[in-house]
Amino acid sequence: MKISRLWLQTFFDQPLPDVAALSDALTFHAFEIDGVEKVGEDDVLDVKVTPNRGHDALCHLGIAKELSAILKLPLKNDPLSISRLHLDMSAKSDVPLTVSIQNADLCTRYVAGYMRGVEVKESPEWLKASLEAIGQRSINNVVDATNYVMFTLGQPLHAFDAAKLEQKDGAYAVSVRTAQAGEKLLALDEKEYALTESMLVIADANTGAPIGVAGVKGGMPAGITSNTKDIILESANFDSVSVRKTAQALKLRTDASARFEQGISSELAGYGMQAVVELIQQIAGGEVVGFVDEYPTKQQPLQVSVTAAKVTQILGSTFGEKEIADSFDRLGFSYTKENEVFVVTPPFERLDLQIAEDLVEEVGRIQGYDHVPPLQLPPFPKEVEINENFAAAEAVREGLVAQGFSEVFTSVFTDAGERVVLNKVDGIKPYLRSSLVPGLQDALKKNIPNKDLLGLKEVKLFEVGTVWKDGKEVVVVGTVTEKQPATEKVLAKEGAPTSEVLPLSQTQQYKSFSKFPYIVRDVAFWAPADTDEQRIIEILKKEAGELCVKTTLFDRFEKGDKTSYAFRLIFQSFERTLVDEEVNKLMEIVYAVLLKNGFEIR
Repeated sequence: MKISRLWLQTFFDQPLPDVAALSDALTFHAFEIDGVEKVGEDDVLDVKVTPNRGHDALCHLGIAKELSAILKLPLKNDPLSISRLHLDMSAKSDVPLTVSIQNADLCTRYVAGYMRGVEVKESPEWLKASLEAIGQRSINNVVDATNYVMFTLGQPLHAFDAAKLEQKDGAYAVSVRTAQAGEKLLALDEKEYALTESMLVIADANTGAPIGVAGVKGGMPAGITSNTKDIILESANFDSVSVRKTAQALKLRTDASARFEQGISSELAGYGMQAVVELIQQIAGGEVVGFVDEYPTKQQPLQVSVTAAKVTQILGSTFGEKEIADSFDRLGFSYTKENEVFVVTPPFERLDLQIAEDLVEEVGRIQGYDHVPPLQLPPFPKEVEINENFAAAEAVREGLVAQGFSEVFTSVFTDAGERVVLNKVDGIKPYLRSSLVPGLQDALKKNIPNKDLLGLKEVKLFEVGTVWKDGKEVVVVGTVTEKQPATEKVLAKEGAPTSEVLPLSQTQQYKSFSKFPYIVRDVAFWAPADTDEQRIIEILKKEAGELCVKTTLFDRFEKGDKTSYAFRLIFQSFERTLVDEEVNKLMEIVYAVLLKNGFEIR
């Protein structure tokens, strides 16, 4: 999530510290920072929001609240406080608009706002700069307003051109329903998407035509243009699982779907609608006709309890009631204290606060984990259970590695098999593999050309992996060598026999690989039988120069008072591709020095 420092500053009267201090505060108390970028006069932080906080912290307000608590900087105002919601979302009188929800489990709330007489035009500079700072393209003032509010509060919003919807008896009608078999939608990205019956859509109820994919993308049929005058605004809450599956199936992940996928509070929809209406009136004019708020089952406040003893037990700390109360105050939590129990009512947007341990985590991170003393973990109360399949796989790995095999990991996707994947990564290999053999054979072909460079006499590969065969999912082990064809067998739970496991293949030195091809040269010669073999190697390495990266003896035999040696020299550069001419010159030097030392070139 890209977070603008200037945008954050709008939530505070006091000046924020520099971007380095903000990064440290978030890193040590909340979220990691993937990077910081200078954009004009602004500093933009790339905040890695953890999945458990996606419902409230994928926005500037969420990060501002974190910084407020961590740095003890009071917020100028909290846009999500109850006192800030002053527009009546439930007033339905004289609003020529109806909303129907087919399945309240998939859409827990839908707030529709109707505005007349807006002027769609270019956004003001401050709005364009704010969006562009976080990598968003400015479109027009109405669409930009919906995006700005989403990145401010975390509530996705959408605007429809009312004139592109049909009126019946003088009223518009919006329905939230599942798609019908065979339905298609031309989305705002100008691509047509085939919809399935599991997908939730927004439709013009008077015509039945879809005008948007719920929680994912709006459609061209009701898109905002420079000619738009009347708009219908959407601020809704859609089921996280439904949105995720739809976005995944359509291969269409948007900023809106990313937030719905995490699950957000239904209460947020009202605040989002209020904020976007006020902003549109400010930059595009228009008259608010009214709202329709379909909210079948309201989100109820949740209370979570914790004691100082519980905090101490889990953190191993000495945080007392004073530190606990300080943490809750800084986070803006409403709470009461009954005897030794803190009864907390978290803000509605904090859906992650469900059990006592969640509150303990809040205390620990706000007070600082550096204040938690390191303690040795207590002994495990029972004997450690061993996963037999994992142990068997590890035993097989150790045995094969000890015998000179190298482990490979090949793709689980193939061009033929028993099981087709629903979400295939490409059209070429849409099946799950039913055997390791084809992958091992391909890996062998790719590795044989490199065996000289690696100093191997033979390439020997193995893989432990899953195959899908005969309707079952099975873990098997496969092997292949240059001399033996690829074979596989089901992994035995008891593992490899201990007699086959030899002492382990310890790494002495790591060297980087060059991305440039290598050249191989062999040299064979006769030498006196009493010649020191190490002396020969030293001569070869010295005369062949730095471009000779490996010298290997691959043949040796004795005949009379002479010994025949055959060495393989590997030449390679880390900077360029070598050519035969320069390697030939080096070999001429090698031949000359060998002859000078009394050796007879074969």
